[in-house]
Amino acid sequence: MVTSIWTGAGARGWVASQELLDRMYQPFEDLLVDAISSETTSRVLDVGCGTGGTTIAAARRVGAAGSCTGIDIAAAMIAAARDRAVAAGASVSFIVADAQTYPFAGADFDAIMSRFGVMFFDDSIAAFTNLRRAARPGAVLRFVAWRSAADNPFMTTAERAAAPVLPDLPVRRPDEPGQFAFADRDRVRRILENSGWSDVDIHPIDVPCAMPENALVGYLTALGPVGRALQQADDGLRARVVAAVRPAFDAYVHGAEVRFTAACWMVGARA
Repeated sequence: MVTSIWTGAGARGWVASQELLDRMYQPFEDLLVDAISSETTSRVLDVGCGTGGTTIAAARRVGAAGSCTGIDIAAAMIAAARDRAVAAGASVSFIVADAQTYPFAGADFDAIMSRFGVMFFDDSIAAFTNLRRAARPGAVLRFVAWRSAADNPFMTTAERAAAPVLPDLPVRRPDEPGQFAFADRDRVRRILENSGWSDVDIHPIDVPCAMPENALVGYLTALGPVGRALQQADDGLRARVVAAVRPAFDAYVHGAEVRFTAACWMVGARA
């Protein structure tokens, strides 16, 4: 997995923004939890669980008779997830590890889920093969992944607007590990089929998302390539970036709310 994103500035940004992100991505949490709970599931694995919101939600749905485990490579996120689980009184467990290589204890899970957590593997076939080994026969796989950058202009607005001020921002390349690595539906299908999953179903979903307008500057300076670049920036550079980037979001601002559509894939498969 691309560890550099999640062992430093990227993880800090997500932990600091966990409440905002959970609220913004609540529709995806609902879709995933509904999808796994429509099956006969009791042992759930949440891949790339981040700060644990989806893991805790799944645990509530399967109830005391089931169990939920979250796995993420970012130790800071898992620390936050454990704190949240204690505060919520949720009976869940968390693993700090790369799901691509972690030695799961046999075919243990009857549902594997992920909200935006599976696009960062160095070797996606190896990762989904490992997850397949962790799944019981007949287990379900359900995850949400972003479609293309072109389909999601909101997600690249900050870096496009900041480019004149931050000329060294990394360039996103198709099929490289990252947010849009699963943009190609045919490629996702090949990955899953080549790693032992069957009954692959991939369909587009367009989900309205929103955040408070007064949270926008914090969002764009904490997350994504711009947020990571600003972690080490001085106040002067930060101010110049905000001045360049904030007006670029005006088309998404509607009164006290920022609204955008998240163009994603809902992916399902079976072990």
